[in-house]
Amino acid sequence: MNSEEEFYDAVTGFESDDSETRMGPMVSSDSLSFSSKSGSSTSGQNVHNRVPTQENGIKKHRSALPAPMFSRNQLSLWSILKKCIGLELSKITMPIIFNEPLSFLQRITEYMEHTYLIHKASMLSDSIERLQTVAAFAVSAVASQWERTGKPFNPLLGETYELRRDDLGFRLISEQVSHHPPISAFYSESINKDFVFHGSIYPKLKFWGKSVEAEPRGTITLELNKHDEAYSWTNPSCCVHNVIIGKLWIEQYGTVEIVNHSTGEKCLLHFKPCGLFGKELHRVEGYIQDKSKRKVCVIYGKWTECLWCVDTNTYETYKKNDKKGGDQKKFKEPEDVVRAENDEADDMPEIQETVQVIPGSKLLWRIAARPSHSSQMYNFTNFAMMLNELDEEMKNVFAPTDCRFRPDIRAMENGSMDFAGAEKERLEEKQRAARKERSKNEEEWRTRWFRQDVNQHTRTTDWIYTGNYWERNYEDCPDIY
Repeated sequence: MNSEEEFYDAVTGFESDDSETRMGPMVSSDSLSFSSKSGSSTSGQNVHNRVPTQENGIKKHRSALPAPMFSRNQLSLWSILKKCIGLELSKITMPIIFNEPLSFLQRITEYMEHTYLIHKASMLSDSIERLQTVAAFAVSAVASQWERTGKPFNPLLGETYELRRDDLGFRLISEQVSHHPPISAFYSESINKDFVFHGSIYPKLKFWGKSVEAEPRGTITLELNKHDEAYSWTNPSCCVHNVIIGKLWIEQYGTVEIVNHSTGEKCLLHFKPCGLFGKELHRVEGYIQDKSKRKVCVIYGKWTECLWCVDTNTYETYKKNDKKGGDQKKFKEPEDVVRAENDEADDMPEIQETVQVIPGSKLLWRIAARPSHSSQMYNFTNFAMMLNELDEEMKNVFAPTDCRFRPDIRAMENGSMDFAGAEKERLEEKQRAARKERSKNEEEWRTRWFRQDVNQHTRTTDWIYTGNYWERNYEDCPDIY
């Protein structure tokens, strides 16, 4: 079978975690089972996993997964990854033990965890304050990656995911619109029509011996309808260290430029690499400039904690005084430490003090606390915990391509790892066969809910939502599961 015919489960998100706490207990295959089409058994589900119907008119979501995560103790990472050095990981088949029980389409949905920031931005009258809040939303969108060890499942071509959260005031639809390269398109809108949030994501990942590097591809656009404004940006790069040996840890780095296409104002955020002594680990620092390129305020914080804003003069005065009072000694790393051998771990820098707040600063965003049992649930946030829940009402409403119906993800969530692996192979083979059949008949793949077109705000090629998904006419949906 040649490379054009093969289906690869692309690596879409190695995330970091303590190498000890990520090893959850082994789970038997006696856990909750599920058939995607028959709506079969929910026996064995404990009280924490049941979904209460309503509370004050708002549906309550589950607070735990059906089974805790499995152990990776017996996995030889090096035996798998040593053949991948320098290669793009979308071309490498990865075993299911690397995964977490979510599709990448569901991971994209985690951008919406802090939707309240978009609603807040929409209500602000000052454009600079709106840009500050949009910047906070952009940073919050990557916060869920903190301490996440597993990669999401690469979506099948034609796979979809929808989510409506009345309590957060949005609904979202996403679709896997391309397989080579793997591209995921999404469209979200406010229930009260005050915003639209959309984009397409196709990260490029490479393995470099001790680390995995993810280069962001694709543009994200946020439209605030009340102000007739549109913002766009691209996520920072990401590097996960010690995928072979040692403690896994993650850093985000690079410059994120958020542009207000209506006013010409910009926010430039620098996600700082950890540096030689780790003092910059997780830190974000930047500024907002008006249309005349004058800096009007400074933004600082950590993408794992919080984000603050202060006026430029106050910031510069504080930094000047801080520098005068600080220790100006410079240290040189010993040469034998700098030139570490390839088989040694890249030690994670010691955790630095929390963000030092400059007097007069305004808090823009603070990360939400994770549940106490998160380490046994793939380090999921409360928001992530509910993304794959499925009740009888949902089964009768969702498109048959919704990734909640994927049997491999469902089996993994329930702790049935052998069955999950077998189903993953079956789905990949089914997709290969469908691709061969289309090639034989000279048929082109047709997307259902998105089309490739020009983004009117960025003037670049993008995947644009065509509408009509919520009319729920699924007659032409492909059979992918």
